[in-house]
Amino acid sequence: MDSLLGYEQELKKHLEQERAAVKLQSKVGELMYDQGIELVLFRHHLTDITISELLNLHEYAGKVVNKPIDVFTTANLAEEIASLNLIPSKLDIGKLANEWISESPDMHMREFLSKKLEGLADTQSPGFEPRDVVLYGFGRIGRLAARELIRQAGKGQQLRLRAIVTRGNSEKDILKRASLLRNDSVHGAFKGSVNVDIERKCLIINGQVVHMIHASNPEEVDYTDYGISNALVIDNTGIYTNQQALSRHLNSQGVSRVILTAPGKEMPNIVFGINEKTLKLEEEHLYSAASCTTNAISPILKVIEDRIGIVKGHIETVHAYTNDQNLLDNMHDKPRRGRSAAVNMVITSTGAGSAVTKVIPSLKDKLTANAVRVPTPNGSLAILSLELHSSTSVEAINELIKEAALQGPLVNQIYYSFDPELVSSDIIGNTCCSVFDSNATIVSKDGKNVVLYTWYDNEFGYTKQVIRLAKYVSKVRRAIYY
Repeated sequence: MDSLLGYEQELKKHLEQERAAVKLQSKVGELMYDQGIELVLFRHHLTDITISELLNLHEYAGKVVNKPIDVFTTANLAEEIASLNLIPSKLDIGKLANEWISESPDMHMREFLSKKLEGLADTQSPGFEPRDVVLYGFGRIGRLAARELIRQAGKGQQLRLRAIVTRGNSEKDILKRASLLRNDSVHGAFKGSVNVDIERKCLIINGQVVHMIHASNPEEVDYTDYGISNALVIDNTGIYTNQQALSRHLNSQGVSRVILTAPGKEMPNIVFGINEKTLKLEEEHLYSAASCTTNAISPILKVIEDRIGIVKGHIETVHAYTNDQNLLDNMHDKPRRGRSAAVNMVITSTGAGSAVTKVIPSLKDKLTANAVRVPTPNGSLAILSLELHSSTSVEAINELIKEAALQGPLVNQIYYSFDPELVSSDIIGNTCCSVFDSNATIVSKDGKNVVLYTWYDNEFGYTKQVIRLAKYVSKVRRAIYY
């Protein structure tokens, strides 16, 4: 009988949590679409997730963040936030809930929130106009960028996708590209509607009209013909990688800035969260978002270099295969990449070791790097073998990374994983560019040599970094309480 009573009590408790989660989820959507306010929970997105996932995020807060919060508190906070008159912004409701619980304020929740968020009060409409975005190229990164740009539409929209430029925009081309946007073998189906307007040569994605434009060269397009002006072009082709080549986009009418989704020469290489503040936005108009690997290793290296100091090191990346490899053995202009990607581990080069010095100059001449391509379609791993200036321990170095993942400028870049069973497929879809595997950390007996493991979704995690940079250079970043 006691066992049955315990079962009923636990079930009742869980159902009450689910009801509160439904209330929270409702307010998340209301705030996002009616007021342009995005709620996150210790950096995690709360849109397009299930009730179970929402409850699991609250458990994560207790286990990793060490800030136990309950869904009843976050649901009530969200309800109160909806009643405030705030500007479009991004608010960490986990941080607010923790502060509400820990500070035990002798005030009403609305009064508490008004005090915490007083800088976000909509006393005057501020703001910024959404910036037009053109995707030049529509491969793996381009399609994920399109999904993410469309997902973030609504009141307070920062970037609006206006056009996609490809080689070919016949009816067959447009129908095929629409299908590739709807369905993805790695990331799953697009959670939205994709309709085709052949007559206007457009995709209508969740109600947003996106022109499909044919061009063989960047300077061929006059974007003002499509009502597009002052646009940011995100070049996903990987072809125009130096200043002279990439600047050809600036010869197109309607373009003011360009981001390259690959390492670039003679232009700033940016890992958002680390060196974006070095940009001179009024003078510079071309930017590189570096590589997925550079974005994965730089946050971890930055923490270690700043807090302990790196003497030297080697980076080995275990990277998912990419489109530049062959499905079966065939000719290729680079060594080994001609061998079948589906059945081989392939040693190849990576420029990440030298590229990271453009982001963290103090690491110049300290790092070597190499890569092994492996038969997985997405999800990669960087192994950082480092000699340090001073001794450390597994516990100390993990704590440094954990601290950086929870507060400071790298909270969107570093995800601290405590899962002892973590494998590559688990990190697909992670919004952070660097998923630190705390259980894999190795430290030598003298504490001077460490081996750190950080995973990365080399497609989606990198795309999120590109969009963060896009918002920054377009000057459309929202106010935050993070």
